[in-house]
Amino acid sequence: MKGFYDLSELTRHDIERVVARALSLRNGSKTRRFEGKAVGLLFFNPSLRTQASFQRASQKLGLEFVQLQSGGNGVWGIEVDDGAVMDAGNAEHVREAAAVLGRFVDVLCIRSFAGGSSLERDLTDPLVNGFRRFAGVPIVNMESALWHPCQALADWTTLEQFEVPRRAKFVLTWAWHPKALPHAVPNSTLCMAAQRGMDVVVLRPRGYDLHPTAIGQAYELAALNGGSLEITDDREQALRGAKIVYAKSWASLETYGNAAQEAELRAPLRDWCVTPEWLARTDDARFMHCLPVRRNVVVSDAVLDGPASIVIDQAENRLHAQTALLENVFASLEQKPKARANARQPLEIER
Repeated sequence: MKGFYDLSELTRHDIERVVARALSLRNGSKTRRFEGKAVGLLFFNPSLRTQASFQRASQKLGLEFVQLQSGGNGVWGIEVDDGAVMDAGNAEHVREAAAVLGRFVDVLCIRSFAGGSSLERDLTDPLVNGFRRFAGVPIVNMESALWHPCQALADWTTLEQFEVPRRAKFVLTWAWHPKALPHAVPNSTLCMAAQRGMDVVVLRPRGYDLHPTAIGQAYELAALNGGSLEITDDREQALRGAKIVYAKSWASLETYGNAAQEAELRAPLRDWCVTPEWLARTDDARFMHCLPVRRNVVVSDAVLDGPASIVIDQAENRLHAQTALLENVFASLEQKPKARANARQPLEIER
């Protein structure tokens, strides 16, 4: 298995097998143990669920783990541009940093958000892709500028746990937030639901479309897996018949990198907060969010603390889904020489 960068790199069949394993682990199944193997966890951005769940998953699998943080007393600033004259802030290049860490561990997990200032640069996913180029070991994407596949894997697990039908209506709704947020979670959520074969609706105000690349991928996945995709700003129509309402804020592509223009665009949109009135228009929909979430900004207390909310189960499934994922990445390494670790291979699922 060539690491884990984007959920759609796997077939639906492979994802279903990982999800089944995650649910089995949630129900108490024992994990495999990989004594003497090591995983590296490298965080360039803050983390609560990702950090804790990957640490715990590593321990459950008997892995040694090396955890590093960026900034302060953490790792050096890392340059990613080829040919850079490094006479400014960054003290280390990704070519050396990735190659050295790849000699220390068997699998390397990276978390690096979008910079948020240059859309063109963020679309290249420079830091995670730099590690994928130079580490020489499988890279697991713990969230990058473009994708959050581990969250998407846990979300799929949650939908199966609550027996949400495959052709159920899944509404991914934009929500107001005091600042522009990255696109990684909504991109992955959209494509996850489409790949599962759901009837997906992206509900957003005008000016807040997701990037055409993510939208195009979602249309292809929906067609391939028997689902559908609609994009609308009609809240009443979008919510009608929904079984899942998944809230997330994201930046406008039209004002990307310009904080003043972004603030002006979103200023009149504070009513984009999920309330009981929203859910009353649905077909007894469950509420999902990746967390952390700003109460009474993105979603009201009444929804978040009410019976429709499944956000805590959703967060717990990060642990089980990532344990299943790492179990299979390390099982694959046992069958292939390390020098071939980055070659694309079919996913091999532990039974």
